[in-house]
Amino acid sequence: MFSFDNSYARLPQTFHRPARPAAARAPGLIRFNHALAAELGLDVEGASDVRLAQVLSGQVMPVGAEPLAQAYAGHQFGHFNPQLGDGRALLLGEVIDRDGRRRDIQLKGSGPTAFSRNGDGMAALGPVLREYIVSEAFAALGVPATRALAAVSTGEQVVRETMLPGAVFTRIAASHIRVGTFQFFAAQGDEEAVQTLADYVIDRHYPHARGAENPYLAMLTLIAERQARLIARWLSIGFIHGVMNTDNMAISGETIDFGPCAFLDEYDPRKVFSSIDQRGRYAYANQPGIGQWNIARLAECLLPLLDADEEMALEAANGVLKDFGDVFQAEWLALFTAKLGLTGEGPDDRQLVSDFLELMHQGEADFTLTFRSLSKVAGGAAVETLTDLFAVPQPGLADWLIRWRGRIGNDRTPSERQAAMEAVNPALIPRNHRIEEAIAAAVYNDFSFFHRLVDALANPYVEDPETADLSVPPKPDERVTRTFCGT
Repeated sequence: MFSFDNSYARLPQTFHRPARPAAARAPGLIRFNHALAAELGLDVEGASDVRLAQVLSGQVMPVGAEPLAQAYAGHQFGHFNPQLGDGRALLLGEVIDRDGRRRDIQLKGSGPTAFSRNGDGMAALGPVLREYIVSEAFAALGVPATRALAAVSTGEQVVRETMLPGAVFTRIAASHIRVGTFQFFAAQGDEEAVQTLADYVIDRHYPHARGAENPYLAMLTLIAERQARLIARWLSIGFIHGVMNTDNMAISGETIDFGPCAFLDEYDPRKVFSSIDQRGRYAYANQPGIGQWNIARLAECLLPLLDADEEMALEAANGVLKDFGDVFQAEWLALFTAKLGLTGEGPDDRQLVSDFLELMHQGEADFTLTFRSLSKVAGGAAVETLTDLFAVPQPGLADWLIRWRGRIGNDRTPSERQAAMEAVNPALIPRNHRIEEAIAAAVYNDFSFFHRLVDALANPYVEDPETADLSVPPKPDERVTRTFCGT
């Protein structure tokens, strides 16, 4: 099934610990991502659902697997923990996909490891389904993220606030190396291990940095740029990660560990959903600043590699942090002006975007549907298509529309502009209440809505009458105000 080439397992033993999956009473395949399996070059022809469930719950260890739990540290809500590690996940191994990219195969919720810290290492069904749904939605939306290969029920019960059905999630990632992985060794003063890890990251993710005058500074710069662009993409689709700890920031630039994540319904830059984010540290609008803060923590780990002179190393690191802000601002503006259908660069574009977002905030307008409706107005639809989405009428919207029409000009036909805007303004996102609906049914062994939701989200930019109900914002009694990470 897998053709493993396990480079991380060949790193020194301080980087990982051996791990074995726990026994599962009755593993059952909930969903398997055949398209992703083909992309990974996996040979599953003839494999039954029973066989897939056994392998992807860890009951049958595939040939060549070297299961391990990775060591890492991390700042959790600003507080440093020197040892975290994979407490409920294990890396089965790595494969080289059909495009020559190295990809991790990881089981989440497969049982305790050396890093479990008295936890059971299991995952409940709900968080597994949530991550499957959002992972694959991200792929369809074009936002870098870890992927979902499979969801498997275990037949076991896990104890949280109540007894819940257990499950295992098979996650695919460019790697599972985090800012916190560097912090783990830096906190111990192990500069040799930091350099070994940096060399590994360069070879695996940023090989062109090797030819730079300072490869480690080039690596840090590239990591920062990817994170800046990634977070701008999050904001452009109304996404809130929920737990942007340094151990949840992937060095590869993929979205990772988004357990208590959520998407905005009505636009509110201060919005928080995560049940563990009591003070709003990771609110929607705070994410760029937190991303920069996390990169600063990475830079601290790399200072000895950046320059032997501490002052020069600090100057180089500060330059990267400044560049992070510049890259983010440029990417954010490019994404949001595209959402408004603007072409070229105008001196007042940033203000035009900001004013529209403020109108949406004051008007309690749905983030996704408002941008989608503006696309239709650009194509000639009645303005009520847009204004009806504002729960609190905004008199200033009429003036804004006049400014917007003046800015979009006539360089494209209305239909061309609408098509361009609809290509970047999704009609469908994984709305929180729909995810909860899928989970609630699945607890009673009904996965039909889960499958329907995953299938629909594969085409988020297409309006389909068959899935129109999934695009509707929640009614007051359907609102989901808190999301949970499932640990």
